[in-house]
Amino acid sequence: MRTLLLPIVLLALLIVIPPFMGIAWQNALVNVLIASLFALAFNLLIGQAGLLSFGHAAYFGLGAFAALHLMIAIEDGFPFPTPLVPLAGAAVGLVIGLIAGYFATMRSGVYFALVTLAIAELFHSLAPRLQDLFGGEAGVSSMRMPWSGIIFGSTLEVYYLTLTWVVLCALALWSYTRTPFGRLTLALRDNEQRVRFLGYNAHSSKVIVFAISAMFTGVAGALLAISNETANYSLFASDVSAQVVLQTFVGGSTIFFGPVIGAAAFTFFSFLLSDVTRSWVFYQGLIFVLVMLYAPAGIGGVLQHHIRNRRQLDWSRLAGPYLVAILGGVLVAAGVVFLTEAISVLFGEHYARLRQSAAGSFPPYTLFGMTWQPTSPLTWLVPLILLVFGLALMVRSRQRIDALWGRMGKGKEAKAGVGALGGAT
Repeated sequence: MRTLLLPIVLLALLIVIPPFMGIAWQNALVNVLIASLFALAFNLLIGQAGLLSFGHAAYFGLGAFAALHLMIAIEDGFPFPTPLVPLAGAAVGLVIGLIAGYFATMRSGVYFALVTLAIAELFHSLAPRLQDLFGGEAGVSSMRMPWSGIIFGSTLEVYYLTLTWVVLCALALWSYTRTPFGRLTLALRDNEQRVRFLGYNAHSSKVIVFAISAMFTGVAGALLAISNETANYSLFASDVSAQVVLQTFVGGSTIFFGPVIGAAAFTFFSFLLSDVTRSWVFYQGLIFVLVMLYAPAGIGGVLQHHIRNRRQLDWSRLAGPYLVAILGGVLVAAGVVFLTEAISVLFGEHYARLRQSAAGSFPPYTLFGMTWQPTSPLTWLVPLILLVFGLALMVRSRQRIDALWGRMGKGKEAKAGVGALGGAT
């Protein structure tokens, strides 16, 4: 029951809070939900089956265009309820996923990833030329039609429609992991050769997993089409596939809701910073690199590790080192942001024009509400101090944290040994 408490509370908050938020935040939540479903569907491949797809944007985009064509048909009088439009994305995703998955899963590892990437690039290159299907470079547009007294004209109505579909799909994906075929999917990831020895058709099983993943990805694309009422061939671009890979691994592909954490974090990150700095994509990439280097299990894996060992954690000792580590991380982040934004200004077009007007010299520039002189040592000493001091705090606190975790691990082993001796006597 405790494991279900957090999802229930989170769902209650997602139902109650949005009406009190602005339209911008409601739209951001819609994007978070769509990205979360996309990441969950993608994680069915990489997290459950161990198949890394670099072209899942293909099924995301196909789901969006399928939904838009159905919406156009509804505008023309086709009797179909608007809340069920995502079924079009699911159907197209399933069918194309079966076809593409049959060929892609003939290979594994890097070759599988390259085949999936090639399929997505095929759609990306063909879409601008197929005017009737994808609308050329302009794309396809439609309108949400009313149904049963619901107009679907406000962002809030679209939000609740998206929330309903995402919750249902998440429950379906979670239920899938509990089925015998879901266990077989894990076996494909851990030891495909043994699956073959047990008499299962590994290729057919992988095709089914691929198609199911593509089906739910199509639902996510359809929800995006309903939200935006338009789509173009950019949905097939490689950066869409790359984004879901980053979200899944940063959130944690080893646990079911890990991709949701990554999707929410990156979507809110782009929502908050995309209008503040042009370097927000660089920061996303940097976060991904750091997580892969120092927390390969992702944010969700770190949280799961602490939850599993919560009874052995001595927070009276750990709280101090953790706070010091956080402080060090904040200082390092401040130093990195300072250097990144300063370099962005110095090599930007606006500053180049200032240099021309100043006859080639380096005029001062404004950053973080202050004026900085590029030729002054103090300008570069500030981020250097932040970086060195922050790194020193992080290294020192990490040594302390490792020592405390080591003691707790030994204590746990000692308790297990005492329990074993007691059972033996």
